[in-house]
Amino acid sequence: MRSPMKAPADDPRHRPAAATTAPPHSAAGRRKGTTSRPWLVVSDSGRSCLEEVGKHSIMRRTGLPARDLRILDPLLSYPSTILGRERAIVVNLEHIKAIITATEVLIPNSRDPMAAPFVRDLQSRDSSPSGAPHQASESSVKVLPFEFRVLEICLESVCRCLEAETLTLEQEAYPALDELTSKISTLNLEHVRHLKSRLVDISGRVQKVRDELEHLLDDDMDMAEMCLTEKLAHQHSGECLSGVEVDNGASQLEEDRDEVFKDETDSSHGSLAAFKPNIQELEMLLEAYFVQIDGTLNKLSHLKEYVDDTEDYINIMLDEKQNQLLQTGVMITTATVVVTAGIVVVSIFGMNIGISLFDVPTFSQFWETTFGTIGSCIVLYVLAIGLGMRSGLLQ
Repeated sequence: MRSPMKAPADDPRHRPAAATTAPPHSAAGRRKGTTSRPWLVVSDSGRSCLEEVGKHSIMRRTGLPARDLRILDPLLSYPSTILGRERAIVVNLEHIKAIITATEVLIPNSRDPMAAPFVRDLQSRDSSPSGAPHQASESSVKVLPFEFRVLEICLESVCRCLEAETLTLEQEAYPALDELTSKISTLNLEHVRHLKSRLVDISGRVQKVRDELEHLLDDDMDMAEMCLTEKLAHQHSGECLSGVEVDNGASQLEEDRDEVFKDETDSSHGSLAAFKPNIQELEMLLEAYFVQIDGTLNKLSHLKEYVDDTEDYINIMLDEKQNQLLQTGVMITTATVVVTAGIVVVSIFGMNIGISLFDVPTFSQFWETTFGTIGSCIVLYVLAIGLGMRSGLLQ
């Protein structure tokens, strides 16, 4: 028996698809292994049914290992991922969680309200061939394989959802930012803060989907793994060819039959290893939605730039207000110093000391002294302000 290969833990896309985990022997393990959950199964003919299926049944049905099924667990947090395996495609994009095979698609969260539009689109498009997504050429119209049609519905649903959230955010953010520039208040600042948090969250989600599509487009091997229908057809043709070759070899001698069968088996394996599916259709499909999700990310980038520009503008306004307050403080401090000088003069004249000026019976000297002191204070204040403006400290 061939021992299972040990796959690297850094990238789940290049892990082996065969599951070799043995069922647990304890009673608790048996109960855990036999726990089933509802899965919505939609066939390529459009018929759908809700089945209670366990994890091990799904593994045997799709050929997926347990670690790939954990990606679809709603209790665990996994980034946006599209994995191509030998017999299935695992899709985990936002609210879309599905296992796609060449003949059916299994959805674990069909009762989720966010996944309801995706389920309706899947059932309606698969029920009528005319409504199935296709690619047109000059000569004829070619219908995409089932797994590509389902994958297109998944990508369309995710892109539509993210585009709607982006549009809603734009409609709320731009007026709020304009209002904040005209009136800086605590309420407006709090509103913009919430909008910025939503912007960061949506941008991160869109970026993850875009990175996943970009990774698939850059890796031809991953795209080849997702051509399930073509691989299945090639596998069936290889089995038929091997059966014919074995029947022809049965008429030969016993000692020659083993040698011929060995050579034919080696050549058959070589042909399967050299088999390269046509990934052009899948590449065009992924490129179309990559452009769409990249456009959504560009909108969010422009909105982020607008938020950053608004923050810079508000900081400039606050700095200007702070400069005005500082200038007002300098002017008030200067006036205080000048008035204090006048108070010193008045205090000197108010002291109980003998001065010849007090011996004059008229008040003309009093008014001259009073007006002289006030005038001197005004002159000193004007000189101080003029010196500050000349040096650039005041405007």
